[in-house]
Amino acid sequence: MNTAAIKVKINQSEFLLAKDATLEDAIQAFGATPPFAAAVNTEFVPKTSYRERRIEPGDEIELISPITGG
Repeated sequence: MNTAAIKVKINQSEFLLAKDATLEDAIQAFGATPPFAAAVNTEFVPKTSYRERRIEPGDEIELISPITGG
């Protein structure tokens, strides 16, 4: 395993990211398209903080898209 990588879960699937990855990097790796909300370890992260929010080994990221309908 690459020592410069960390293992995280994004929407229940495992991903390897660079050890200095941000939430923005994780979103790009997952391929999410807006609109969506993001949470790391069940804590909501505002869109304005995606670039600053560092990802740590073992973090669980949820990218949640709105559901329309009644």
